[in-house]
Amino acid sequence: MSTDLVLASASPRRSALLQSFGLNFEVHPADIDETPRPDESGLSVIRRVALEKAQAVAGRGNRRAILGCDTGVLLDAALLGKPQSADEARHMLSLLSGRSHEVASAVALIDANGETLESVCITTVWFASLPPAWVERYVESQDPMDKAGAYAIQNEAGLFVSRIEGSYTNVVGLPLYETGQLLRRAGLWHP
Repeated sequence: MSTDLVLASASPRRSALLQSFGLNFEVHPADIDETPRPDESGLSVIRRVALEKAQAVAGRGNRRAILGCDTGVLLDAALLGKPQSADEARHMLSLLSGRSHEVASAVALIDANGETLESVCITTVWFASLPPAWVERYVESQDPMDKAGAYAIQNEAGLFVSRIEGSYTNVVGLPLYETGQLLRRAGLWHP
């Protein structure tokens, strides 16, 4: 089966969302350093990482369109990455408890001609106050451990999201509207 698109991500959530477009695509995870650079803003990190994922896979000699994406949780503009320990997950969830934060995704598409198209989506998410017993149970489930900001809205954490303003799919990990616009501009998707 011929594919014109490569997803530069190992995320099963992104892959499942990308299937919404009905396109044939392959998954080629990018192996890049996502460490923030000194004095780099949280949003700048997200934008850079999305582009570097696409560039890393394109650099392997792919002659197809490459889609890179990165999603991060911003609390007062500070980036909350993926927790490295259960204690860090508890700490992140305590910071998010009872207040709002932003989830930002950057999408970078390098088309077959090497042209780069980019888009950013930001969604505001409000958490209710998180009961300590729930936080403990959620951390023990291991669900927070590979998620930006230590939660996945599509899983149990969604029970404590009191509202969102913006794109739900952005919070899951791939903003469908913005991604669709890039795919359309690159001639890959014709709704």
